[in-house]
Amino acid sequence: MANLEKRGAYTPRRVREQRAYRLVVAGGITGVAGVAGLVLAIAGVVSAFWPIVLLILCGLCVVGFRSATR
Repeated sequence: MANLEKRGAYTPRRVREQRAYRLVVAGGITGVAGVAGLVLAIAGVVSAFWPIVLLILCGLCVVGFRSATR
């Protein structure tokens, strides 16, 4: 029994759950801010650069969440 090897790249379930939760929260916030900014950009209040960046970040959070819950 002294010969037991540790698991390779094992991440505990709790850590994976926390990562998935953070990705959902971050994705939701950036998505809402991106859509609101896009509406303001269409109205001519702000430029469209930051809303597009926020929507790209939201997409990355979605991809990260999907890979975390695979």
